[in-house]
Amino acid sequence: MKDMGNSVSKVLGRTDIIAIGFGTMIGWSWVMMAPSWINEAGMMGALAAFVLGGLLILAVGLTYSELTSALPLSGGEFVFVYRAIGRRPAWLVGWIMSIAYIGVVAWEGIATSTAINYMFSVPSAVPLWEVAGYQVNFSWAVFGMAGAVVVTLINFFGTRPAVLFQVMATVVIIMVVFFMLFGGVVFGDVSNIGRTLWRQDGFYYTFCMVRAMLIGFNVIPQSAEEMNIAEKDIGKMVLVCIIFSIIWYCLLIIGISLAAPMEIRASNNIPLADVATYLFNGEVFSLLVIIGGIFGILTTWNGFFIGATRLLCAMSRAGLLPAALGRIHKKYKTPYVAVLLVGGIAVVAPLLGMNALEWFINTSSLCSLFSYIFVVISYIVLKKKEPDLSRPFSVRGGAGMGIVILLAVCFYFLLYLRENFTFTTISPEFIIALLWLAVGAVITLLTRWRRKPMDDDEMELNVFGERFARRRSKS
Repeated sequence: MKDMGNSVSKVLGRTDIIAIGFGTMIGWSWVMMAPSWINEAGMMGALAAFVLGGLLILAVGLTYSELTSALPLSGGEFVFVYRAIGRRPAWLVGWIMSIAYIGVVAWEGIATSTAINYMFSVPSAVPLWEVAGYQVNFSWAVFGMAGAVVVTLINFFGTRPAVLFQVMATVVIIMVVFFMLFGGVVFGDVSNIGRTLWRQDGFYYTFCMVRAMLIGFNVIPQSAEEMNIAEKDIGKMVLVCIIFSIIWYCLLIIGISLAAPMEIRASNNIPLADVATYLFNGEVFSLLVIIGGIFGILTTWNGFFIGATRLLCAMSRAGLLPAALGRIHKKYKTPYVAVLLVGGIAVVAPLLGMNALEWFINTSSLCSLFSYIFVVISYIVLKKKEPDLSRPFSVRGGAGMGIVILLAVCFYFLLYLRENFTFTTISPEFIIALLWLAVGAVITLLTRWRRKPMDDDEMELNVFGERFARRRSKS
């Protein structure tokens, strides 16, 4: 990223990248939902869902890996689609992905409040208003708002502090899964697994959930410009993060299956915390799970925060969003205006309540799958359009492999729609997506009206830089 001679710092090593990708993919949802996967699908069904779903995401990750190694620039999906298909489709995918990232950032404040309430029983005081049938209380919202302020400040004052925080939090998450696996194997019982090892309906339910659980690897391309490793290795890091996440979830499923019977796993409270209490016969152990979940919230929060701000910055330097969003802080080398904007949204989001924010997280899932399709198409197009483009990490099989991956992603997208949406009524998620597109269109039109016009060569240079631009500015 460049702005008036300033650029971001190349400070990210391999450990940092793994922490960003893996930590972003492991959030809070496993604390609430992992036991239900086993109850719904059976242990083997849940494992099969994560392995098969994980392989599909891994296939998508292959295209991201090649494209990121070829174009190691901030912007990720936006840059790939711009290069392959053009500016307008790139705007569509970039703006759609911005709500995907921001939707998760907004949700994490509510997740933080939920976790803290479990630990300290926060009273529902200072009622504010009701949103979508959910009573919003300031006493709950304030914890999410405070967390948003902390994450914003961490990202404002430099990439390095944000990543150091990410690394430490990721270590805690890794320890939690080994805690549950060890407990399940040593103190659990095989009978807890239950007689049903596989349920087809539950398998489909869990299989569709996998995409949401493994979202986050695509924040790696967003920060590619800040990486201080070989470009070939950047592509490898994407795959390493996906594989680590699949293994992590599978180990968690095995541990939970052994740890407690179905009736405990079906808790209406925080299921995994109740599983830990049952397994170790003490509520203190449930707090350890909650603490791990809080760190999962923070790693996902921080990772998607990085992704959102870098994407907005990339779109800004292409002239599609206000110039301010592309400004880099002279001292801290961060896109500070984009950081403040996303941070402001994160601070306000807990005031919308849980039900409304669930719509945003579902919208995020929908938009992410949509963007995967465009990225795979971009991979196929660039194989044909720019065969001589340097690809330090290259996927075997060429365009033919891309077509296979595209068909698989389209199938998964249709399956996801079938399992999660009814088309007899217009869902809130579709309304949010359409409204977001309308807002983006207005912002882009106003931006292009107010900013100095850029010809194709100048825009090309701004997006790809001297090294990767296909054309050079006439100046």
